[in-house]
Amino acid sequence: MIVETKQDIVDVLQMPYDRYLDIVAPYAKRIHEENNQNALTATAMLGYDNICKNRCLYCGMRAGSTNIKRYRIAREDVVASAKAAAATGLRRIFLISGEDPKYGFDNLIYIVEEIKALGFHISLACGEFSLEQYNELRAAGADEYVLKFEMSQADIFDRLNPSTNFKKRMQSIDWIKQSGMRLASGNIIDYPGQTDEQIAEDILLMKQLEISWAPIIPYLPAKGTPLASEGGPGSLEKTLKEISLLRIMMPSVNITAQQPGKNLANGLADPEGNLNALNVGANMLFADMLPLALARNFSVVDNRITLGLEHIRNMAERSGMTLIF
Repeated sequence: MIVETKQDIVDVLQMPYDRYLDIVAPYAKRIHEENNQNALTATAMLGYDNICKNRCLYCGMRAGSTNIKRYRIAREDVVASAKAAAATGLRRIFLISGEDPKYGFDNLIYIVEEIKALGFHISLACGEFSLEQYNELRAAGADEYVLKFEMSQADIFDRLNPSTNFKKRMQSIDWIKQSGMRLASGNIIDYPGQTDEQIAEDILLMKQLEISWAPIIPYLPAKGTPLASEGGPGSLEKTLKEISLLRIMMPSVNITAQQPGKNLANGLADPEGNLNALNVGANMLFADMLPLALARNFSVVDNRITLGLEHIRNMAERSGMTLIF
């Protein structure tokens, strides 16, 4: 199966779901088996700060939201959490935060240096920085930086992300690549008004950027956000189709399997949703290192429920995949 053009992608996105499950999904799964030894990659995740200066129209942590309790985890406690993750055998960690200028860039450098000394592969997602700062993070030991372009249409991005703009976002993405860190990036799938052609453009941009990881999920409107009044949630079927398309077009890319199932109340650790994603080409699951009381408040989306390493082991067993750290 050859998928190269925008029309090729649209054809899959518009394909009857049963036909997709018969033809495209197993082909994508086979590509992962042949290219990546059918591995399921486990990664520790820590949302160390839920304070954000931005007012993205769809995010539950947007500035001004009163629906969550704000927190910052001290740098020493972030490192302690990494040590706890290392004790379980995990060797990859994803550190994520709101875009909080008051956390202190020096604290972030300290965290990266200390955790790198533990032998971790480090992925960061803490917003837009300068080229000099990205270079400093790389020098401190960061391997990968996550900065989603969200949508590849500049006018839509600028409307939904009023605290920044598409030009600035893409400049930051270019600086990440210049720094030598690998780039993780992707889109929001099926937000209100999005067309299949626009999703296709997003997928082509991911390929063009040569991303290392596609941290994609369907649009899940957080309660009380401006965009929630326009519709949602996004299509689970289109999300699975995009996962397969990404696997076919970029065989070695990491793809988030932490996806919802039909019962959205189960959050992103829904066994049905996770297994569905693993069975069509996804390969990454996350063990949340946050205490439950804080995890409830790291709410980029509603019901952002994740589980621990035992859940990941169970998903590996049920999917027949090889668990790697």
